[in-house]
Amino acid sequence: MSAVPELKQISRAEAMRLGPGWSHSCHAMLYAANPGQLFGRIPMRFSVLMQMRFDGLLGFPGGFVDRRFWSLEDGLNRVLGLGLGGLRLTEADYLSSHLAEGPQRVVAHLYARQLTLEQLHALEVRAVHSRDHGLEVLGLVRVPLYTQKDRVGGLPNFLSNAFVSTAKYQLLFALKVLNMMPEDKLAEALAASAEKQKKALEKLGLPKSSS
Repeated sequence: MSAVPELKQISRAEAMRLGPGWSHSCHAMLYAANPGQLFGRIPMRFSVLMQMRFDGLLGFPGGFVDRRFWSLEDGLNRVLGLGLGGLRLTEADYLSSHLAEGPQRVVAHLYARQLTLEQLHALEVRAVHSRDHGLEVLGLVRVPLYTQKDRVGGLPNFLSNAFVSTAKYQLLFALKVLNMMPEDKLAEALAASAEKQKKALEKLGLPKSSS
């Protein structure tokens, strides 16, 4: 069974000491406990919000923060105001920082806040009227935190989508550390997702991805 992948995690203090060669991205995972059942028998667990971006990739609400002008939280809230409106997070909502080295050296900060299901729904409704809706943000989606009997429907299918940068790893990390899903269930969903993608590529006669 594939283990849940991890990025290099650093503390907030360490992240703040990084030099000017690093960019800072701040994103928010907004979620609510959901007592509902799909088809009356599959527990929903939680409702977690992600968004479809202008480039067709899935990610969390947020974006890059220019540390010359903004604190992490002020920068995050500025971006959230454009895509969600009316929501302000604080340092108390800070969850993690991870390094993502590549063509661009980025430290990805993740914030998480639990809402009530009613608050989450109100946020979804309000987001439709935000400035960036239909432009940089193409809509909010809820992450299915369950796996159906076919072992593909639900989270495995969702994980087969294309995610921006560290978003997929941040999602898995948050689900694990916030005890929203057992790590073995996350690993099973990842393995099923990878197997689905492998079969799809084989059917098309394409080489399988090395990622």
